[in-house]
Amino acid sequence: MSEKNNNIVTRFAPSPTGFMHVGGVRTALYAWLWARKNNGTFILRIEDTDKEREVEGSILHIQESLKWLGLNWDFGPGAPGPAGSYIQSERLEVYKKYAQMLIDKGFAYADPYSEEELEVLRQKAEEEKRPFLYREHRKESTEAWDGTRPLRFKVPTLKRYLWQDAVWGELSAGEEALDDFILIKSDGYPTYNFAHIVDDIEMGVTHVMRGQEFISSTPKFLSLYEALGLDAPVFATLPPIMAPDGKKKLSKRDGAKDLLEYKQEGYLPDAFINFLALLGWNPGTDQEIFTREELIASFDIAKIQHSGAGLNEEKLNWINREHIKKLPTDKQFQTLLQYIPKDITSLSQYSEEMLRKVAHLIVERIEKWGDVEKLFAEGDFVYFFTQPEYAKETLYWKDEQDSEKTKDRLSQVLKLIEVGSDESFKDAETVKMLIWDYANEEGRGQVLWPTRVALSGREKSPDPFTLLSILGKQESMSRIRKAIEIL
Repeated sequence: MSEKNNNIVTRFAPSPTGFMHVGGVRTALYAWLWARKNNGTFILRIEDTDKEREVEGSILHIQESLKWLGLNWDFGPGAPGPAGSYIQSERLEVYKKYAQMLIDKGFAYADPYSEEELEVLRQKAEEEKRPFLYREHRKESTEAWDGTRPLRFKVPTLKRYLWQDAVWGELSAGEEALDDFILIKSDGYPTYNFAHIVDDIEMGVTHVMRGQEFISSTPKFLSLYEALGLDAPVFATLPPIMAPDGKKKLSKRDGAKDLLEYKQEGYLPDAFINFLALLGWNPGTDQEIFTREELIASFDIAKIQHSGAGLNEEKLNWINREHIKKLPTDKQFQTLLQYIPKDITSLSQYSEEMLRKVAHLIVERIEKWGDVEKLFAEGDFVYFFTQPEYAKETLYWKDEQDSEKTKDRLSQVLKLIEVGSDESFKDAETVKMLIWDYANEEGRGQVLWPTRVALSGREKSPDPFTLLSILGKQESMSRIRKAIEIL
């Protein structure tokens, strides 16, 4: 058994029974933040003793999810530590050692009943409308445990347990919560109730963060610690994450997404943990956008809330957008490059130089990087990389269906652009000076509408001055000439 010290040690201990979703990873985040806040240790432990429910690939998925979010573990799979393996199925000898300790102390015994006999006892309790308690059927003596039968814990004392929860304060439960539970099953694997306590002891865990569903089981855990003559760690009970309607706890049945779907959709890891942290924790200020370092500095178990927080993807999108805006321009561009659809990069006028000019316009329109593909699919920004196709009628200003007037106005714009220097196209404000006076005289809509459509082919696009400055003098003139030909 490892000796505990004053350092903070937290753990995330998922079961590999499917994909990770926000509920699980929020627990990991809070445990990670508390360890990092206190210069402590964060452990990843895989609790894979329920082999019937284990889903192939889940362990790798758990690790990939934490790595995406940057929740690095100090000890765990791939990071050897003093406790040996951090995968429970590889720690069976450790559990046998503790089982023998309990047997020697008189707190564990071989279960004498078959499953059929237990079922009869359960049915009788149900008929008598009372809870089934195994301890009421405990035999005076049983055969020595040889591993072929389940090993049961013998509750040391029946009493009311009081304990201090770091989030909820004082909690209590009476003897009705105590029973002789299974420590090791007949297949040789320990139960969750036993294995997680042994591992927390061996790994020196000081703070255990988990959901409210474990409150009712805490007296069982405390009685086991008592039997072993050891102190329990600090328990911190976390609020649930609620479904979007706020009426029930979020679950996979309610559409809780695989965590890595958020990665595929283009959310930033820092934005996602910013969002997750606020689902049940209140910093006590109006601040909503946090860097990773600010979260670590601000996080406090005492500020974890009791009530659940709803999973609001609109809030997630807003937070993600704020994080994207804070990225350095070059980082925005390099990330954008990864999300440009291949059919766009094959267009005749595509170049990274042009994309760099357009990047800020695209970034202004997205909430997550996955939105880039959707924008291009809807035709937005495609016109920067190929000359647009459009019907003649779209060039007309409102109800003014007059080809000659529209053509004359575009011809005048073409002349004004032609006499402008290349320097005039350095930015939107400078190029605006070339045609602004004419637009005011002739009518802004009458001049600027057909100019914008001639350049983009779309009724909705950036203003014509922005288009002119990005496309440049020669390409802009080419497109306006084409519009005149169409008219």
